Amino acid sequence: RSQWYWSYEYSDIFESEMDAYMSMSPYRLQDCDHRLLLPAHTPIRVLITAADVLHSWTVPVMGIKADAVPGRLNQLSFYSDRVGVFFGQCSEICGSNHSFMPIVSEAVSSETFLKAITV
Repeated sequence: RSQWYWSYEYSDIFESEMDAYMSMSPYRLQDCDHRLLLPAHTPIRVLITAADVLHSWTVPVMGIKADAVPGRLNQLSFYSDRVGVFFGQCSEICGSNHSFMPIVSEAVSSETFLKAITV
């Protein structure tokens, strides 16, 4: 099971990490138990790697795609110009549960983001 989920870690402002597994929701296999919370209108830097096989962290509506390669650290910078919930998926065929690796990123106002991370 450990091969087919995303792990997120916040490290610039505070130390926090979480795993995001697909949740059984009625929304077309696109929801997960932990959303990646991001501040809107703020430059974001994401570091991506993999522990096992090739994956690709992709959020199409934001124009984001970055390969996760075992043993390699890949960097991606982007900017969310609006508040909203954005869905993505692993876009590299990575094994039998490849289609069960949803990405849910939620861009919120800076105030909401700061409140959420200080709780």
